[in-house]
Amino acid sequence: MIPFNKPYLTGKEAHYLYDAVYTGKLSGNGKYTQKCQNFLKEQYGFGKCLLTTSCTDALEMAAILIDIQPGDEVIMPSYTFVSTANAFVLRGAKVVFADSRKDHPGIDEDLLEALINSKTKAIVPVHYAGVACDMDKIMDIANKHNLFVIEDAAQAIDSFYTGKDGIKRALGSIGHLAAFSFHETKNIIAGEGGMLAINDPQFEKRAEIIWEKGTNRSAFFRGEVDKYGWVDMGSSFLPSELISSFLWAQIENIQDIQKVRVEHWNQYYDGLNEWVTKQEIQVPKIPDSATNNAHMFYIVCKDGEQRAEILNKLKSNDIYAVFHYLSLHTSPFYAEKHDGRHLPVTDHYSECLIRLPMYYELEDTQIEKIIQILTSS
Repeated sequence: MIPFNKPYLTGKEAHYLYDAVYTGKLSGNGKYTQKCQNFLKEQYGFGKCLLTTSCTDALEMAAILIDIQPGDEVIMPSYTFVSTANAFVLRGAKVVFADSRKDHPGIDEDLLEALINSKTKAIVPVHYAGVACDMDKIMDIANKHNLFVIEDAAQAIDSFYTGKDGIKRALGSIGHLAAFSFHETKNIIAGEGGMLAINDPQFEKRAEIIWEKGTNRSAFFRGEVDKYGWVDMGSSFLPSELISSFLWAQIENIQDIQKVRVEHWNQYYDGLNEWVTKQEIQVPKIPDSATNNAHMFYIVCKDGEQRAEILNKLKSNDIYAVFHYLSLHTSPFYAEKHDGRHLPVTDHYSECLIRLPMYYELEDTQIEKIIQILTSS
């Protein structure tokens, strides 16, 4: 049996968990929290980094930081996980869904400006499969209309975008704020876990307060105030040292993890190249401006019938591939709140996309088996 995902352990997780337990600091913002945050900031050029218990929490912090109020509008793709929308719906915002690109499930940047009005507060691009949206175009639109950009970089750790200025920047370092996931299905994991990157300095001080349940406790422990108290709204977004210590073992091995995942991705791509052309199936396209962090390998079938046949064929051979997001604009919760626009490209991905098994310990022979089964008549 070949599962869709298998969490990878580097071998140091238990050691760091033991160390965290026996140093007597289990609550958050201890040694391992600081190690993770400092490394990610320095390695990828993010602004202030704050680990969170999930990417969902990081997005909710972002919604608070940009002061989302009832009636505000936030533009995002419909082809995304529900957390992208929930973070803003919880604050009373109206979500305005944009269609996806025909060559990639990411948001169609050319449709954004027509969706902006006086109520628009932010654009939330999702870097699907870790592949960059056109951030130059998005930031230009946001700057023109005085909007915030919050990158949903849940899948995008160690992925980059090269702008028209020729500078290569890490995804999550470009927008005002960015949210990452370390869920067990991601490239580096903590079981559950996430991070908020604060790239606009105006949000740094308040982000730390929101992160610490609305208190200035972090400032107190640094000796900046003589006592701490409730100074703003907030919640329990800060993860324990157990989560951070587990994550540190993953971060230490990120380059090895990435190397192996890219090798898997390339094996899929090369092995399926002729077959997808014959079957009129779309494979991932990596724009010249983007890098590939090999978060996933997906195929897009020509229709739902073809997808069902392929999924059944794989399952009958004990290979567990999955479809991905259902269009949020047609969801039971939001369909009546959506403005009625047809989003055909989003619906096509919802009906036709398949994610193939992708994890560190996936063996070359297993990938060859998947390719052989897919390409056999």
